[in-house]
Amino acid sequence: MTSTGERPLRADAQRNRDQIVAAAGRAFTKCGLEATLEGIAKDAGVGIGTLYRHFPTRELLIEAAYRNELAAVCDASVELRAELPPDQALRVWMDRFIDYMTRKRGMADALRAVFASGANPYAQSFELLVGAVQPLLDAGAAAGQIRSDISASDLLVSISGVGGAAADDREQAGRLLDLLMDGLRYRA
Repeated sequence: MTSTGERPLRADAQRNRDQIVAAAGRAFTKCGLEATLEGIAKDAGVGIGTLYRHFPTRELLIEAAYRNELAAVCDASVELRAELPPDQALRVWMDRFIDYMTRKRGMADALRAVFASGANPYAQSFELLVGAVQPLLDAGAAAGQIRSDISASDLLVSISGVGGAAADDREQAGRLLDLLMDGLRYRA
């Protein structure tokens, strides 16, 4: 049993669920509300009945797809800290956060439908993101590579500003993130 009292999924059922969520993320990012559940099922390699068994409503599927994107960007923090020097790990994570923002923008119409159903897919998102970026900041400060007086929330707002300002120009976003990193290194 899981912590919520539910039985864990069989391996094949979990694989199907994961494939559905990944396909939904791609579809809702690309097509918004125009994405069809039949198309998502086909892309996932499952039947429509399997999709509905896992996600009885469209809104539950949209929310799962969004939360999957959020989990990926948060989980990247741990992986990057293990693989790269602290300042490089932070910079690569910043790129992944911009990519996450881009996908979330693509899902905007679909996410509005989730809000309309009474759910809040963003509940706890900010806290999870702070929890992902704070260890990157701490590691960089401990290594003397970045300033120690930067809060995770200030950094997230700054990266979000870059994402908003350069929404349609990924190269410009990269240059702005480099500029932001220079500011993080100043007085380190």
